[in-house]
Amino acid sequence: MTARDRLTGWRKARASGSQGDCVEVGGAPGIAGIRDTKNRDAGTLVVDRDAFAAFIAAVRSDRF
Repeated sequence: MTARDRLTGWRKARASGSQGDCVEVGGAPGIAGIRDTKNRDAGTLVVDRDAFAAFIAAVRSDRF
């Protein structure tokens, strides 16, 4: 089983609206996955959960 296969609980941001330009996030112990909502089979970016949490914190604090 790959890391991608372990990811569950896929969800998209409430702020995504209906435009279709959004990503989904899924999780498994220690990892997070990010994929394109419109093309789920195109690939999944799998990252360490701590790194993803740091990224989200940076986005929320407007560091980008």
